Amino acid sequence: MAAEIVNPRSDSDAGTEQETGEPLDSFDPAFALHRGGKMAVQATVPVRDKDDLSLAYTPGVAKVCSAIAEQPDLVHDYTWKSSVVAVVTDGTAVLGLGDIGPEASLPVMEGKAILFKQFGGVDAVPIALDCTDADEIVETVVRLAPSFGGVNLEDISAPRCFEIERKLQERLDIPIFHDDQHGTAVVTLAALRNAARLSGRTLGELRAVISGAGAAGVAIAKMLVEAGIGDVAVADRKGVVSADRDDLTPVKRELASFTNKAGLSGSLESALAGADVFIGVSGGTVPEPAVASMAKGAFVFAMANPNPEVHPEVAHKYAAVVATGRSDFPNQINNVLAFPGIFAGALQVRASRITEGMKRAAAEALASVVGDDLAADYVIPSPFDERVAPAVTAAVAAAARAEGVARR
Repeated sequence: MAAEIVNPRSDSDAGTEQETGEPLDSFDPAFALHRGGKMAVQATVPVRDKDDLSLAYTPGVAKVCSAIAEQPDLVHDYTWKSSVVAVVTDGTAVLGLGDIGPEASLPVMEGKAILFKQFGGVDAVPIALDCTDADEIVETVVRLAPSFGGVNLEDISAPRCFEIERKLQERLDIPIFHDDQHGTAVVTLAALRNAARLSGRTLGELRAVISGAGAAGVAIAKMLVEAGIGDVAVADRKGVVSADRDDLTPVKRELASFTNKAGLSGSLESALAGADVFIGVSGGTVPEPAVASMAKGAFVFAMANPNPEVHPEVAHKYAAVVATGRSDFPNQINNVLAFPGIFAGALQVRASRITEGMKRAAAEALASVVGDDLAADYVIPSPFDERVAPAVTAAVAAAARAEGVARR
């Protein structure tokens, strides 16, 4: 719910704190909420007297350190390692703000950390890195890894994000998860499964078109293909990603190899003709005639924030199910439905990685929460539904054990 703004002024009128001499808190409650940061470290044991001090710190701590030195796996039992995630960014692709740098990204990373705690019971530490070279980021995270049970990569621009995630998972035996890719894909698949169920169809009967061939678009396409979608085409700024294009990056060449079975080419708008599903993760605006050209009973998932690629008022004229990335419309595709439970499940069993099977299990669990309440305006649960995180956590933990990546 939006808070009331005290003495609201336009951005051009407000200026900065340095320019006006007045705290920005005076003009906008968002600044008031963020002053001093949104999180802090809190002890889980008391230090009330010298006896507590001698156990929490020296000399008692030396016994624990020595035991871990002799048996390194004990670090999981006698430190916070198994319950804490590093939220790592370089500030190059922050929300809809783009490349704003590491310092400016911190409010978002703090927000991510408190969502981990609020919705998954997982502690998280925001880490904003002052480097953008992929190998430098990898080396830095590898050196930080002994302190953490998992790494959530956040707001790192494509295509570097793909390389960074791959190299980190090759070098580390803890879960590495780029939420902009996989969290979005998991929630999208869950919503699409339920939309298909509502219409009496299977995923295999659907043809989807994705607008955006960045991190989210590529991950969604991969997950939909693995889940059995009938066909999916992905469009970037130059049109449908197809094997006959000579301007594709290595990531897009790979994308073309497993998508677009129909051999479509040309514009996004032309690809939408007769399509069953539109998934927007790119911004921009899709013309209404293109939406009108979709198949009867289509699904429109327009997830750009704050302005969906297709406004719900337009989408509802033609689509049976409409979803966005916004909280003020039904069917919000929100990553917070996925990443807290995914990490909670992975950490619970000390998984060495997050597999495709674990992601699919998360999507199926998330979809199942809706159950018999399924409706056109309810194909995905609310982030505040208390059933979500436990369902996803249990499903991910079970999948990890089934796939042999669990270590307890």
